[in-house]
Amino acid sequence: MADKLSGIERELVLQYLIDGNVPVTLTPFSKEGEATDDETQIQSVPSQIFPIAIKGENIKVAKNGMIYLENPSQSVIKFAGQNVKVEFYFNRVGLFFISEVYENKKGLYIKVPSEIDRIADTIEHTDYDFSAIIYYECKTRRDMTQMCIPHPEIELFTRPAWKIIKLENQKNAKKLLEQFVEEAKNEKNAGNGIQLVPVCKYLTENVSGQLQALEGRVNPHSILYVDHDRLVIGMESKNCTYFVNDEYGIKMVFTLKNSPILSRDVYVMGIVNKIYRSFDGNFSAVDFKYTNIQEEDLRFLYEKATSTLLI
Repeated sequence: MADKLSGIERELVLQYLIDGNVPVTLTPFSKEGEATDDETQIQSVPSQIFPIAIKGENIKVAKNGMIYLENPSQSVIKFAGQNVKVEFYFNRVGLFFISEVYENKKGLYIKVPSEIDRIADTIEHTDYDFSAIIYYECKTRRDMTQMCIPHPEIELFTRPAWKIIKLENQKNAKKLLEQFVEEAKNEKNAGNGIQLVPVCKYLTENVSGQLQALEGRVNPHSILYVDHDRLVIGMESKNCTYFVNDEYGIKMVFTLKNSPILSRDVYVMGIVNKIYRSFDGNFSAVDFKYTNIQEEDLRFLYEKATSTLLI
């Protein structure tokens, strides 16, 4: 459920918008149950729609709560008459409201509604069946605590199928796959390549420009694929501090029998084998290939990933 601001908090935020050049992002929004351009479909914000950032100097907020959009781009002008989700930061806290973009002789404007919500925190403190921590950088001998958690739409320890990629993204995903396969042929370092399916899903389905609950926080990396040979993780490129051939210490944590008491830790050393990028460069997937792993851990990971015994 959304966390709404109180009346006093709303007034403080409104004054903040009036006083400062606050950048905002606009995203087309269809309320649940509201018809879209195709009246046979009912949907929320389409995943393929990108937020549009507007600089603070291009908006002016009046005391009556009207946000005037000055010199709007063509992509923003198209929002006239539509509902949009307006997002911005207030003292590093992500806030949003839903409103319509109106048009008059002076241009475009948006009304700040009576209700403003906090952006929901997408990081849940959950005990995962599997997680990982990148804890050591070998080159600089630097200790780290970079948390990695499973991607919510990717099932680990099962052979990835093309159908996990959303239909509207499969065309772009295929282009990326063809590019990565060609690179793999030349570099001969992708193994059997099955990890490329979740990599293509991640790199074509993420949207840049979305605000978070707290400004500037680095989220856990997303685990896209894991087996007895490699671990693949995804993150925004601005948070990708890894380089090909650099080596890291990785701790993988398995919770056994759905009990937080029974767990198994697997420690490996992994070298950055490949870094994959999205078309726009905003997202990256890092392929770690194990360079040092205990034999019993190799057996454990192999049998978990393939459901067959390692002989």
